[in-house]
Amino acid sequence: MEIKRPLLLISNDDGYQAKGIRQLVEMVSDFGDVLVCAPDSARSGFACAFSVTTPLTLVCQEQFTASSGAHVEIWSCNGTPVDCVKMALSELCPRKPDMVIGGINHGDNASVNTHYSGTMGVVMEGCMKYIPSVAFSLCDHRADADFEPLRPYIREITQRVLAEGLPLGVCLNVNFPLVDAFTGVRVCRMAKGTWSSEVSKYRHPRGYDYWWMVGRYQNDEPEAEDTDNWALTHGYVAITPTQSDVTAYSALSQITNWKL
Repeated sequence: MEIKRPLLLISNDDGYQAKGIRQLVEMVSDFGDVLVCAPDSARSGFACAFSVTTPLTLVCQEQFTASSGAHVEIWSCNGTPVDCVKMALSELCPRKPDMVIGGINHGDNASVNTHYSGTMGVVMEGCMKYIPSVAFSLCDHRADADFEPLRPYIREITQRVLAEGLPLGVCLNVNFPLVDAFTGVRVCRMAKGTWSSEVSKYRHPRGYDYWWMVGRYQNDEPEAEDTDNWALTHGYVAITPTQSDVTAYSALSQITNWKL
């Protein structure tokens, strides 16, 4: 009986051409067959959005056999990161993936950035389909960022998840600091943080106003040593278990006692 190799579904929010996703494919292709379905251009900040008014298209950009013997397909989609996962699961995957991987993202997805991130949208979609899912991000927005130092960590985490799985409804948000050498690895919670000065107004030469969404992030608990922000600031790789169930269980009893 033929033993099928694990199937890894990979996507991102930087686009299929991004260096991060190409490096990720190269790092993990010996673990199984790889299917990439990623946006045709950058979709940062799309979180878990999916398309309901725009028809979607798929384009096969590349197919090849990696040196490991793995079959690799790279597809692009004109939709959001979540659209890419949904389309891949519906139209491209020959079987249910053994793992969904997001990244490697150019820029961090720690703290409240988790809620905005298209890279996290990828793994939340996988998580909601009960597929073990992991997002990888590097605190470096440069198009030519150096991802090579991440290799042993990404390979180890991928191997562990393939071998052991994850609890249902739980995915991993893994962020790497931009440092010369990692201090170590910390399993931590999401830091409480806020964005301010998020809108910059400009005047167009043709006489109308326009705005850029920008902003400044503030860690609201900088001394808390159990958070992802603290870990990254101190050179650690931050691994944050993240769940799809957003119920505030601590508030259930209070709200239940309301007299409505």
